[in-house]
Amino acid sequence: MALQLWEALKESITAYTGLSPSTFFSVLSLGLTLYYMVSNLFGSSDDGPGSYQERSKEPEEKVQPLPPPVQLGDIADEELKQYDGSDKSKPLLMAIKGQIYDVSQSRLFYGPGGPYALFAGKDASRALAKMSFEKNDLNGDLTGLGAFELEALQDWEYKFMSKYVKVGTVKSSIQVTDGPEIDSAKPTEDAQSVSSVPEIVEAVPNVDADKKESGNCGSRAQC
Repeated sequence: MALQLWEALKESITAYTGLSPSTFFSVLSLGLTLYYMVSNLFGSSDDGPGSYQERSKEPEEKVQPLPPPVQLGDIADEELKQYDGSDKSKPLLMAIKGQIYDVSQSRLFYGPGGPYALFAGKDASRALAKMSFEKNDLNGDLTGLGAFELEALQDWEYKFMSKYVKVGTVKSSIQVTDGPEIDSAKPTEDAQSVSSVPEIVEAVPNVDADKKESGNCGSRAQC
């Protein structure tokens, strides 16, 4: 039975390939040898079935979740500049209308190299209202803005309020005049005005006294 199968196999090889059975098996063994040589030459032990899954997990392990936003309270403009993204250990902050928001999750836009990187670490209210990238507009001054610009700024504020967490406010840079210095001048003026009153009052009795003396002399002359 086995002999019959071998004879049938040889006839099939000759019929389908046109090669003798010995030539066919020689070519087959040579092909297998070349395959193993090439696979050993370009392959490595790290390219096993599980190596691709391990490499695909590496980027996921490197990406760390963002830390929770930290409340800063009231800070000055100079302190806000420290959060422009240049220091990766600090959050990325930006202010609108004096309200500071943590925009760390949008570092591709507001971080270094991003299209809006110049807004980071600043109160960019005026620049956002005017859609300006000029350095002179990178501040929170809203004076002189039109209704359309203020409406555009309001849309930006709504967007930030809904997407980012507020972490503080920018201290006002308006200087207020000290009250005691202004009030201290008033008592001096009042004192001067009061001190001049007795001089006038003292002059009145002298006039009356002269009148009395003149009156007495007239009566004596008549007597």
